[in-house]
Amino acid sequence: MPIPFRQRYNKYKNRPCVIDGLWFRSQREGKRYQELRLMEKAGEISHLKTQVNFPLVVNGEKVCLYKADFVYRDKNGNDVVEDTKGFLTREYKIKKALLWATQKILIKEV
Repeated sequence: MPIPFRQRYNKYKNRPCVIDGLWFRSQREGKRYQELRLMEKAGEISHLKTQVNFPLVVNGEKVCLYKADFVYRDKNGNDVVEDTKGFLTREYKIKKALLWATQKILIKEV
């Protein structure tokens, strides 16, 4: 008898989803994408991008890569780097600190 299909979860119980043909690691991230798209259509933000890579380089050596969930420009012309988080992992905290130390970029957590 075959084993019935079970919904797969990662270790933080996130369920991936697809919206507008884009794959998101969690329902929360997908919902935030929809909110940002509405804000973009309303003219509150512009230049919305998903899954933007930031190389983290220290003393000329690439240490690792930080992948932001969203990057956009607010109506004041400021670039915003945003990450949807349900749980702040140790790895994320280190990458956040490295991004600030190397590029002076703050991450907005939602």
